Amino acid sequence: MNLLENLLTGSENLEPEIVAAVKIFDGMREKTTDPPGITRPAYGEGENIAHGFVRDLARELKLQITHDYAGNLYMTLPGKDREAPSIVIGSHMDSVPHGGNYDGAAGVIMGMAALHRLRHEAWQPKQDITVMAIRAEELVWFPKPYVGSRMAFGLLPPEDYDGLKRSDTGRSLADCIADLGFDVDALKAGKAWLDAKKIRYYIEPHIEQGPALVEAGMPVGIVTGIRGNLRYPFCRVEGTYGHAGAVPREYRCDAVFAAVEFSSVLEKHWNERDIAGTDFVCTMGEFHTDPVHHGMTKIPGELRFTMDIRSLDFDVLLDTDQYLRKEAARISQERNVAIDLGEFTEADPAIMDNELRSMLHEQAKNLGIPVMDISSGGGHDCSTFFIQGIPCAMIFIRNDKGSHNAYEAMDINDFADATRLLVSFLKTLG
Repeated sequence: MNLLENLLTGSENLEPEIVAAVKIFDGMREKTTDPPGITRPAYGEGENIAHGFVRDLARELKLQITHDYAGNLYMTLPGKDREAPSIVIGSHMDSVPHGGNYDGAAGVIMGMAALHRLRHEAWQPKQDITVMAIRAEELVWFPKPYVGSRMAFGLLPPEDYDGLKRSDTGRSLADCIADLGFDVDALKAGKAWLDAKKIRYYIEPHIEQGPALVEAGMPVGIVTGIRGNLRYPFCRVEGTYGHAGAVPREYRCDAVFAAVEFSSVLEKHWNERDIAGTDFVCTMGEFHTDPVHHGMTKIPGELRFTMDIRSLDFDVLLDTDQYLRKEAARISQERNVAIDLGEFTEADPAIMDNELRSMLHEQAKNLGIPVMDISSGGGHDCSTFFIQGIPCAMIFIRNDKGSHNAYEAMDINDFADATRLLVSFLKTLG
């Protein structure tokens, strides 16, 4: 039984916009299934199929439909003043391999459901409201975040179009864009489709990708901000290989024990941040010795690891970096090894607009929808709009079983609540 059949069981008065949304969710799942989940590669068949579903609904609603140079899709409900700065509701339609059906797509479909409701009520906004289906958000396809939204603003460096290769095919970003008939030459020339001065607000609905809403029993979250991050992809510990039985402890240069001590320092630091009430999370996602040289009876002489630290406060990240480098130097000296954290890549936090957040809380209260404040640990295209100086808001939908996996479990009733909140919010904005 698909989602629509489940929803229709015992229900008689379904809002037409929710029925339309569920049909898209079911259609996308059927057409992009890649067991055990779904796969919608950036600039691939799956992403194109997803764009096709929302484009068809836009035609049905008689919205204005355009594409930019990169193939981002815009579906607009015209406002009374076509020259006034618009409201943009956006998210992405690509997915990770074998991922879930709701990451990214739920935000675009919710935007379409909101415009469906406004059309149904014959309500015309003061300014245009545009739903933007964004290309290539997932880092797994091209090794750079927010590729689609960056291209919309002309922010992607020209060399990236030939330099970025799609992970599964090896084809360049330029070739992938050209394959679909979009304008690579305009992009390489740095032409922007979007002008920040012509966007009043950016709103991104999205499933929550962690457990906070589920654990709190809340259907909807109002996002306070998107955590910035420092990422260390090439950390290493250099020690000395030796005989496991012949070298006493005081003479060992053991890379693993040094790395384990460093990981304990990092976790202790995280705990201290938590106690102090500081927003902070950290992860060591890779942690391994060299399979060519390691062995049960060898003292490990080398270990490599990655590190990811995140916070809503960028100064916290910089302070943590300094602290960890001092601790790495101390451990290196005490254990006769060399810990090198290497260079990091960075992303600034994106703080949501306080006025918009207050309005969302007020509308949720009026509608009787329980909500809570929540920070976003994952990155989103919203950051691109924030960097352009555009006031931003994000709405999270409760989602069981996490994200970036096949088992995302957004409840359609939570989606409906979040859609009602978005519609009320849009009406308040005018």
